[in-house]
Amino acid sequence: MSGEIVLEAHDLARHYEVPRGAFKEPAILKALANASFTLARGKTLAVVGESGCGKSTLARLVTMIEQPTTGSLNIGGTDIAKATSEQLRQLRGEVQIVFQNPYGALNPRQKIGDALVEPLLVNTDMPAEKRREAARAMMDQVGLRPEHYDRYPHMFSGGQRQRIAIARALMLDPKILVLDEPVSALDVSIQAQVLNLLAELQERLGLAYLFISHDLSVVKHIADELMVMYLGRAVEQGTRDDIFANPQHPYTRALLSATPVADPEYAKERIVLTGELPSPIDPPTGCTFHPRCSLCFDRCKSHVPDLLPAGPSLVACHAVEEGRKDAAA
Repeated sequence: MSGEIVLEAHDLARHYEVPRGAFKEPAILKALANASFTLARGKTLAVVGESGCGKSTLARLVTMIEQPTTGSLNIGGTDIAKATSEQLRQLRGEVQIVFQNPYGALNPRQKIGDALVEPLLVNTDMPAEKRREAARAMMDQVGLRPEHYDRYPHMFSGGQRQRIAIARALMLDPKILVLDEPVSALDVSIQAQVLNLLAELQERLGLAYLFISHDLSVVKHIADELMVMYLGRAVEQGTRDDIFANPQHPYTRALLSATPVADPEYAKERIVLTGELPSPIDPPTGCTFHPRCSLCFDRCKSHVPDLLPAGPSLVACHAVEEGRKDAAA
């Protein structure tokens, strides 16, 4: 049923120990902090931000490749922290991932048909003939021809390989697909074809998508909701339309200002961020964005902002919070 909540995350965090030598305590890298969101059938949540913002860490938690350090992750009504090994095995079939690089995601020595059959072979008791029938039916759903079944990955284009990767991810009939930069390695014309395929599959199968990207023009095409991340934290969350029409956080504004617009008469202010992305091992105190922010004031340097309502969106910014207080006074 479209709109049914299939995943709930509350205050997810993931920390890693980083060795610093024989006689020093390991440093703690906080790759993800306090991420809260839901995924619903037939809907897409896009997660955007610079490299190192925590997008891929979030993908590893949602796909249960790693466990969160703190926080809760509930999939299909089951808290993964309390799930048995059998429950986890079943849940992993409900959450599948499509990787960024279609060239590295497939075994070059394995025929395409065998790659599609493999998830069923490992996870089900389905007879061999039924597995082959299911693989051929899935190939048809993603736009591959029957003769492709016995071919090897090197015989396909990048777009075709990504279609194969999508088909393989769908073989176990998942409810959730994590799409980790699924079109960034493809030509622009092929990107549009793959995005249209993903939209068709979502509508037909009622899939929930967690779409990870740095390309806001792609996000605008496919997302229903948006979560903007910076150095492991969500700085703005809301619907796609609200955030694109009225971005609140200065980081979100900078990202949107860098997005090309296919209109030669459209004049757009370009916001250039100064400085480099800070180290996640030694982040700035207070708001981690404050060294690069033009709206920074003293409170930003000492207090971490909470993600609070700001109009229709949630925003973690002291300047936005103060602006709303002044407007209400």
